Amino acid sequence: MNRKIKQIIKDYEPQIFGKQERSAVLLPLIQVENEWHILYEVRSQAVSQAGDSSFPGGRVENDETYEEAAIRETMEELNLEQENIIVYGEIDYIVSERMIIHCFVGELVDIDVEAIEPNVEVEKIYTVPLKFLMENDPKYFAVHFNPTLEEEFIKNQEDHTHEYKFENGQQRIPYYAIADHSLWGFTANLTERFIEIIIGNTE
Repeated sequence: MNRKIKQIIKDYEPQIFGKQERSAVLLPLIQVENEWHILYEVRSQAVSQAGDSSFPGGRVENDETYEEAAIRETMEELNLEQENIIVYGEIDYIVSERMIIHCFVGELVDIDVEAIEPNVEVEKIYTVPLKFLMENDPKYFAVHFNPTLEEEFIKNQEDHTHEYKFENGQQRIPYYAIADHSLWGFTANLTERFIEIIIGNTE
């Protein structure tokens, strides 16, 4: 038995523990009047979190890579051809209790922003000058969480000599002050990290 366990562990590929949904997004760069912008979508009523800003992207299908998912979702949501998307590479990714989000950076080519006609999942699109984001950091707001335990768990703790201590949690939520748009959360996190990487390697 020990030999079998040894071989199983030797051959096992470690992965993130949990049942997180696998997602991928594209951070799209596009030129607007000879200036680089980042393109954002406003989510429509047809999808969750309607009205929020996001990057094009979505769930990774079983038979595709994260990059393939980001490209496919961008093509679908912005009604683009694959030739309109040039992927530069990948930046840091997000791992939360609910999901894993890989973020790719790319350029939208051979199309004007005014000519993009998104699908039903997107209410509208807008762009923000890269220069503005490089000069303006997001604000951070704190969200506090208080754990609530089920009665059965509390009783179980009382029946034993030990007591598990749960601490109140706090999460910092980034928010960019952009007129008429709600740019916050994971999209703001990835925007800020992209800007940090660019500035950190150009100074």
